[in-house]
Amino acid sequence: MTVGELRPYFLWDEDVSIAELRAVLAGPDTPRRDQLVAKMLREARDLDVWQFVRPLEVARLLERIRRRVGRRYEFWAFLIEGWRARGILN
Repeated sequence: MTVGELRPYFLWDEDVSIAELRAVLAGPDTPRRDQLVAKMLREARDLDVWQFVRPLEVARLLERIRRRVGRRYEFWAFLIEGWRARGILN
């Protein structure tokens, strides 16, 4: 996950390198950014997600990208709500 020119395993169907993904994620909200975040939440291991986005960012976007996250939405909602309930995430 640190070699910029490699493709992340969770974007197996995209021609996007790790460096390109980081650039899109560092930019403003766009439909493409939402698409990549949703795909990452759906396909990546949860520990790998934190290498690209922060928990507050996931919490901010989760409802907006809910449809695209699919079955993994419940996992992410449970995680974020649990952190909020414990005061870890505001």
